[in-house]
Amino acid sequence: MRIGTANVYETSLEQLYKRQNEMLTQQEQLSSGLRVNRASDDPIAAAQAERAMVRLNRIDTDQRALETQRSALSSAEAGLGEALGRMQDLRELVVAAGNAAFSPADRNTLAKQISSLRDQIFAIANRTDSNGVPLFGGLGSAGAPFADIPAGVLFQGASGQRAATTTALPGAMNGQAIWMDVPSGNRTFEVSLGAGNSGGVWTDTGHVVSPALLTGQDYRIDFTVSAGVTTYDVVNTTTSATVLSAQPYTSGAPIQFDGLSVLPQGAPANGDTVVIAPSTALNLFNLLDGTINSIDNAASDNKLSQAIALSLAQIDTGMERLQSARGQAGDWLNRADSITDAQSARSLALESDRSRAVDADMAKAISNFTVAQTGYQAALQSYAQIQRLSLFNYIN
Repeated sequence: MRIGTANVYETSLEQLYKRQNEMLTQQEQLSSGLRVNRASDDPIAAAQAERAMVRLNRIDTDQRALETQRSALSSAEAGLGEALGRMQDLRELVVAAGNAAFSPADRNTLAKQISSLRDQIFAIANRTDSNGVPLFGGLGSAGAPFADIPAGVLFQGASGQRAATTTALPGAMNGQAIWMDVPSGNRTFEVSLGAGNSGGVWTDTGHVVSPALLTGQDYRIDFTVSAGVTTYDVVNTTTSATVLSAQPYTSGAPIQFDGLSVLPQGAPANGDTVVIAPSTALNLFNLLDGTINSIDNAASDNKLSQAIALSLAQIDTGMERLQSARGQAGDWLNRADSITDAQSARSLALESDRSRAVDADMAKAISNFTVAQTGYQAALQSYAQIQRLSLFNYIN
């Protein structure tokens, strides 16, 4: 069998190019750290890596959104903590207003201090996050969620609370529930003095003695003073039925009926009344405005005592509402940590999947490159020797 010189050259060149391509492929893997540098290198592995990268990008997007939500909730939690501190300061001033030695001027000074604290709390309710989004706007608010107008404070946001998911948290809290839905009175019913009272009677805020007997209806206690003897009637003003009639009155003795109890004190005048109505939802700011007005304009000691007792009960309820909201924010922040941990673990697993699919085994890649380089050098030397072969070498 005869082999032409041209065939020998062609075969040698093919081997040389093959060895060169193998060496360049191994060199590319070494420089990039990737076994798969293009989809054609390994279509299945490239597709696996692409799926992992899509999921990693989605996790990265979710985490950026979560960090924004975490920041907003952290600001809301801190704001609620500040509001609780202001409420505690305010409560102490209300207690001080009951000091019998205080003059109207002293109480006016206290009322101004309470008003200043009230305004600070209002400013907290309208705070925004770093992006200008209200912290307490609920489901959304185009501007400040709370408006302070002569008729009282209004909530202008969208009432409601976004639900947390496995990867996201609410970016704002429901300001309507936190600041605007504070139950009046003792949270079940509210006790107030009749507008035309002239005597010295006042009461506590009352309490429930038997929930099963509560009717949720309106009542009025009517006092009658005759020949130095004071009695009272209890009338259900919703049904006009008399519940108790001509009962002897003793200051400091509770009056109980239909599952509730009220403790009147002092000496009522003939015709004085105490009104009992179901608790309603008040907003915290209007409640504080009522407290300020009562302290600044109380016409008598018994009315001041009544106002202070009611204000303290409602302030305590408002503080409980703020504390509950702060606890909710804290729970969400803890959940944010859990979500971050879970997402980090998922990212690590996906990165491992991507790496197994396309990353190069560097020790193996170095070995393969060395082998390819040796093969290329051998092919180069072989071609150089073949290139020198000619019939004239033998003739000479």
